[in-house]
Amino acid sequence: MVLSGQGWRRADHVSVGACVPGGGGSRAMEAPLQTEMVELVPNGKHLEGLLPVTAPMAGNQRVEGPGRSCVEGEGFLQKSPSKEPHFTDFEGKTSFGMSVFNLSNAIMGSGILGLAYAMANTGIILFLFLLTAVALLSSYSIHLLLKSSGIVGIRAYEQLGYRAFGTPGKLAAALAITLQNIGAMSSYLYIIKSELPLVIQTFLNLEEQTSDWYMNGNYLVILVSVIVILPLALMRQLGYLGYSSGFSLSCMVFFLIAVIYKKFHVPCPLAPSLANITGNFSLMEVVKEQAQLQVETEVTAFCTPNYFTLNTQTAYTIPIMAFAFVCHPEVLPIYTELKDPSKRKMQHISNLSIAVMYVMYFLAALFGYLTFYDGVESELLHTYSKVDPFDVLILCVRVAVLTAVTLTVPIVLFPVRRALQQMLFQDQEFSWLRHVLIAISLLTCINLLVIFAPNILGIFGVIGATSAPCLIFIFPAIFYFRIMPIEKEPAKSTPKILALCFAAVGLLLMTMSLSFIIIDWVSGTSQHGGSH
Repeated sequence: MVLSGQGWRRADHVSVGACVPGGGGSRAMEAPLQTEMVELVPNGKHLEGLLPVTAPMAGNQRVEGPGRSCVEGEGFLQKSPSKEPHFTDFEGKTSFGMSVFNLSNAIMGSGILGLAYAMANTGIILFLFLLTAVALLSSYSIHLLLKSSGIVGIRAYEQLGYRAFGTPGKLAAALAITLQNIGAMSSYLYIIKSELPLVIQTFLNLEEQTSDWYMNGNYLVILVSVIVILPLALMRQLGYLGYSSGFSLSCMVFFLIAVIYKKFHVPCPLAPSLANITGNFSLMEVVKEQAQLQVETEVTAFCTPNYFTLNTQTAYTIPIMAFAFVCHPEVLPIYTELKDPSKRKMQHISNLSIAVMYVMYFLAALFGYLTFYDGVESELLHTYSKVDPFDVLILCVRVAVLTAVTLTVPIVLFPVRRALQQMLFQDQEFSWLRHVLIAISLLTCINLLVIFAPNILGIFGVIGATSAPCLIFIFPAIFYFRIMPIEKEPAKSTPKILALCFAAVGLLLMTMSLSFIIIDWVSGTSQHGGSH
C-alpha cells in the first residue's frame, strides 16, 4: 500500500516488527527501530539505509486497526480512514513565506520599544554581542525542539514533555506555555488600554482627556478584542493568519523607518526646557544662551555614543535581551501546518525569522539610542513625546505599533488553546463549539484581568521570568536529553553535554530575572523596561 506519492515504500515492507496483529506493536517499537522509522516522517521522503528492508508479508495482510498501536498513533503520519482524526492531524498547507511571517510576528513583541534603553545601559558593542549570542542560542534551542520532534514523530510541545517525563512533563510544558502566553497577551492588551486613548486624544487635538466613552481605555480594549482579535482567534489554522502577520510586520518596519528618520531631525541634547514646548525654540538658540565652555563640553560628552558600558542597570538588561526571541510555543504549531514539512525547512524558517528580527531589533535600538543617547527612556515612543507631543509622524508610529501589538495577540493565543486541548481534550475530534468557546473564554479572562487587576502584570512578570527560561532554554534541552536514544547519542556525548549546559544557562537567567524582580519589589521601583 502506497502511503503517499512522495516515494514511500509499500506499507507491508515497513510493517514487520512495527505493528503486529494482536497488540504487540507497542513493545516492538522500542528505541532504535522506532527512532529509525520516524526519521522518514518530517519531510515525507524515504531516506535510504535508515530502515532495514525486510521480506514482504504473506498475502495482503494489513497492519491497520482501531485497537493496534503503531508509530502513526504517536506522530503525524497520514492515518488510515478507519481511524478518528486527531485535532492536529491534517495536511499542512501553509507556505514558507506565510510561516516566516507568523513566526516573525510571534517573536516580535513590545520589547522592541525598550531595546534602545538596553543599548544605553550596555553600549553599542556589548549590546551587539549580547543580541547576537541570544539569537544564536534561540536558533539552537529551536534546533533541539525540531530534532526531538523528528525522533518521536510528534509536533506538540506538550507531547514532547509527555514522551520525556510522562504526565508531569506534559503538564509542566502546557502550564508554562499557558502562563507565558497569557502574560504576553495581558501585556499587549494593557498597551492597547493605556495607549489607544492617548492616540485618540492626539488625533482630536485635545489638551486633556475627556470623560467620553471613546476616551476610556476599558471600553476600547473590549472593543478591539471583539472586533479585531476575536475573529482572527477563531481561525482554525494558524496559517490563515499569515496575511495579518505580514501586515503586522509591515507596521513595525514603518516604526523602524520612522526611528531612523527621526535620528536626523531631533536635536541633541534634548534640553529640559524643551520638554513642554512644541517646537517654538530650537536647541541651538538655547545652547547659544548658555555660552559657558563647561556647558559645551557637557553637551559634547552627552551626545557621544558609548561602545561599552557597565552600570547598575546593565545587569537588568541581560534577562530582557535573553527573552527577545521568544517564539518557541509557536514553533511546533507552525511546523504542523507547514506545506511539505521537513526539519530542515522548518529550521530555515526559524533562522530567517530570527535573522529578520535580529536586524530590526539592532537598527531600532541603534538609531533610538543615537537619537537620545543616555536620555532615552525605557519606552522609546515616550521619549519622542518630549520633542513634540503632537508630532504627526510619531502619532502614526503609535498607531502602527498598536496595530502590530493587536495582530500579535491571535498568534499568541493559538498555543494556549492548543495546550488546553492537549490537557483536557487530547483524544477528541475537532469541535468548532469547543474551539470558539476556548477562544472567547481566554479573551474574556484576559480582558477582565487587564480592566480590573492591572497590577496583575507584576505577577505575570514573575511568571514570565520563570516560564520563558523554561520554554526557551530548559525544556528543549532536557527533552532532547531524555528523548534522544542512548544507542544514538550516549549520555556523555558532546550534543547531550551541550544540551545540559544550555539548560544550566536557562536556570542562571531564571535566577537573575527573579532576583532583579524581587529587588525591584523590595525597593519599590521598577528599573527595567518592557520585555516580550
